[in-house]
Amino acid sequence: MSSAVATCWAHSRHRVLLPVVFLAPAILFLLSAPSSLPFFTLPAAREESRVIWAQRRAVEWRPCGWWRTAMPAPSRRNGYIRIDCYGGLNQLRRDLCDGVAVARLLNATMVLPKFEVAAYWNESSGFADVFDVDYFIEQTRGYVEVVKDMPEEIASKEPFKVDCSKRKGHFDYVETVLPALLEHYYISLTPAISQRRDRNPSYAKASYCQGCYSALRLNMKVEIKAIELLQAIPKPFLSLHLRFEPDMVAYSRCVYTGLSSKSLNAIEAARGEDRKALTGDAAYLWRNRGKCPLTPSETAFMLKALGIPTDTNIYLAAGDGLMELEGFTSIYKNIYTKSSLLAHEDFERMHGNTKAALDYYVSVNSDAYVATFFGNMDKMVTAMRTMQGLQKTLVLSRRAYANYTAAGLAGEQLAKAMWDAHREEYIMGKGSALPEQCFCDFKL
Repeated sequence: MSSAVATCWAHSRHRVLLPVVFLAPAILFLLSAPSSLPFFTLPAAREESRVIWAQRRAVEWRPCGWWRTAMPAPSRRNGYIRIDCYGGLNQLRRDLCDGVAVARLLNATMVLPKFEVAAYWNESSGFADVFDVDYFIEQTRGYVEVVKDMPEEIASKEPFKVDCSKRKGHFDYVETVLPALLEHYYISLTPAISQRRDRNPSYAKASYCQGCYSALRLNMKVEIKAIELLQAIPKPFLSLHLRFEPDMVAYSRCVYTGLSSKSLNAIEAARGEDRKALTGDAAYLWRNRGKCPLTPSETAFMLKALGIPTDTNIYLAAGDGLMELEGFTSIYKNIYTKSSLLAHEDFERMHGNTKAALDYYVSVNSDAYVATFFGNMDKMVTAMRTMQGLQKTLVLSRRAYANYTAAGLAGEQLAKAMWDAHREEYIMGKGSALPEQCFCDFKL
């Protein structure tokens, strides 16, 4: 561990939220003199007002005040519940957030969650390998009871399994899961992937918000590595979550032209029997609904249209296997990644969840964040940036790009259309795409 990182950690023992460290530069920027240029100033050939971050917002998202005060549960509990989370780090977080709400809804004591990771993710780390367990327990106190250990007579038994992952539509945990909890007293629950959180009572919603956005921070070991990575990136910088991996494209069922044979072969290999590409009218309608991932070259085009200078320092928050990356790096050349900034030995030893945690941390603390696909990581990053008042956050519109290109726009016409569409969303606070009940819009 370098002395600089150790010193930084020593002065951050009283952190309030997971990604608070290194906010000072952003705060100093926000408080700088009005005469100073905005972040990402444009070359002299273009007007300053044409940079997206310079647009004056009419509405901003901010955390609602109603859930910041705990709503204590009854002292008598109905039993113990362990949340079984599946997938990569960001899918695990999604299940964990829902699990906190379910535990409160069922008036259950929550046991530390179990991370069940599929072989696809090549992962073996658990909750404590990534997150600060004691902080999680402390921050959820008053919302839901969380324990590390259970009484021996209960811990010695396997929990009764309740799998709700495939349930959809109007799904009631009280009607469906509570009887099993009352009968067996200790259950393991896999939350439903698709559910209506807005129908929960206020105390369950408050527990969800607190558990998801105030109670999760990285453990000491992972955060020290995240700080080291953040320090290594030239400032100011934009974090870009670019998604154009073979499995991502295969899952979308979209067809692309102009890709290399290597990329096309990789996509075909990832498709399998249940991911056949759409054709004809179905493919046209699917793309126009914004369901197709942006290619790196399309992403570069959109960033230029939004006034992001080509000499911007860009941290690429992405996993392995990005295709067609030269379509982006041929335009934006100041690119930084985990693998290029961390020692090779360090990087090779990391679990997949640790790598994802580093991307998350850097993205939350970046000067600006742009997502090309509003997935689980993007939802968490935009939410945490909103918690901290960091508003230079934007989700690129795949729907707008598809609609305008389908209408025949290209070149400067397409660039102007992209500017107009994203400027409107950014001004009205929609660029950060926060759907949760935990955040309220605030008119400026």
